[in-house]
Amino acid sequence: MVKIGYGRVSSQSQSFEIQVNRLKREGCEKVFTDKFSGKSSNRQGLQDMLSYVREADEIYVTKLDRLGRNTADMISIVESLTKKGVHITFLDDGISTRGSMGMMVVTILSAIATAERSRIIERCNEGREAAVERGVKMGRKPSISNAIKAEVRDMVESGTPKTEVAKFFGISRTKVYQVLAELEVIV
Repeated sequence: MVKIGYGRVSSQSQSFEIQVNRLKREGCEKVFTDKFSGKSSNRQGLQDMLSYVREADEIYVTKLDRLGRNTADMISIVESLTKKGVHITFLDDGISTRGSMGMMVVTILSAIATAERSRIIERCNEGREAAVERGVKMGRKPSISNAIKAEVRDMVESGTPKTEVAKFFGISRTKVYQVLAELEVIV
């Protein structure tokens, strides 16, 4: 029997470190990881793990929602692993696929996690809509104001080299070119 770990983070800014350390403390000899949203079906780490596991191996995952994208995906993964004779333990949830009760609990908790994800998305969308209705501008602030953009254009049109314009405003030459393109200035 080999202990195998699987970790997944949902965005590029998150780190595997906590999950991987926890899995190694559990004695996992090999840990597979994915750094994508749970919605993405192209999870190479998961595919590699599914190919790697053998009968009697045990897979450890920190949380139920780290393994499957939704209830159907979770059930599909769990069933394919169970057919191979592989058990899964969800550490934070304190459950395992050993026995029929474990399988039932995994299925129910997976459905709850999917419903919660849908509610979170719904609340985020409602919050964005309410903010737009209140006049809140979405997205990040422009890096330079329209007044400075006009000054950049004027300096370039008066013959000032773009490198000097960039230094004067503390911006990159690339940004100077972007401003000129935005203002449709012929360079």
